[in-house]
Amino acid sequence: MKVPFYTGAVSFKRQWPLIAAKLDQILDQGLFTNGPVVKELERAMETFTGAKHAIAVGNATEALVIMLKAAGIGPGDEVIVPSFTFFASASSIVHAGAVPVFCDIDPVTYMLKPDELEDKVTARTKAIMPVHLFTQMADMKAICEIAEKHGLLVLEDSAEAISMFHEGKHAGIVGQAGVISFFPTKTLGAIGDAGLILTNRDDLAARARLLRLHGQEEDEPYVHHLVGTNSRMDDIQAAVLLARLQYLPSEIAKRSHWATLYDRLLADLPQVQTPHIRVREEAANPVYYVYLIEAEQRDELVEYLSEQGIGTETYYPIPLHLQPCFSHLGYEPGSMPHAEHACSRTVGLPMYPDLQEADVRAVCEAIRKFYESGGEG
Repeated sequence: MKVPFYTGAVSFKRQWPLIAAKLDQILDQGLFTNGPVVKELERAMETFTGAKHAIAVGNATEALVIMLKAAGIGPGDEVIVPSFTFFASASSIVHAGAVPVFCDIDPVTYMLKPDELEDKVTARTKAIMPVHLFTQMADMKAICEIAEKHGLLVLEDSAEAISMFHEGKHAGIVGQAGVISFFPTKTLGAIGDAGLILTNRDDLAARARLLRLHGQEEDEPYVHHLVGTNSRMDDIQAAVLLARLQYLPSEIAKRSHWATLYDRLLADLPQVQTPHIRVREEAANPVYYVYLIEAEQRDELVEYLSEQGIGTETYYPIPLHLQPCFSHLGYEPGSMPHAEHACSRTVGLPMYPDLQEADVRAVCEAIRKFYESGGEG
């Protein structure tokens, strides 16, 4: 039985009438980039997240770079970031002109480890970039306390964290700013690249809007106040997102349902560690963007599942502190044991609203057969 790692075809077909109506609006207006529908999405995301400002951009990587620059990060600055995350978390820091300082992760949540974070602070540290990964937010209470103690900014890579909240605040506005990714596989996905910056700071929002449009005001073309870039969202993507936003709560509930079934079916396999939601004093909620397991013989399991027609995604095969492009920073193997351990064992299983019970059972049965055969399939 074939079970792809991700497919959005069923959702898009079901939601197409709403999407098509929005596309007709764009064709009637004849404005295709950073137009009225993009503005409508920005207002909708401000309402949904509670952010004072939502700034739509071309993709989440550009959102990170623009956020950092708008917050004043630049040459000579250091930004602390976890080593176990997508490459853009660190590359955006470099593109802003600063230096990423890698920190090990909590082995349970896979996110920035507060116990080691403070040791990374130097006289050049300007910001901390927590990354909210897979299912839950980083320990924002501890991170914000450390940031306040040292006078640091907290700039969140909340690309995966749509609809995650910490003490009533949406991911991305617990610190000074954050981002959201609308890449097609995300919990709220477009049909191409799209991203968003969230902030409650007027000054940061104003700079971000300038930076996304070559440094000019939208109503003042050819007058460049900053050296910005071209990172406008297409109205077509905004139309898709506005339509799909209406389905988001029900789709998150479906993801939770499939996660619960995965938990139950894999619970008795000693070779597999299922996701653990860290219980904290402050209120927070999980959202299953990815169902991530730790697995013995991870690479062999991935190969076996692929042979059975089951898609997976390896998160992440090489920790950032050991990537060749960062070799000049001087990190050695073994310097971040939790991140390195996770990179050798973690894998994402199929997780999207349109999974069926038979799909989840097929994935779990294939995993069971692999281990029952001694890891030979």
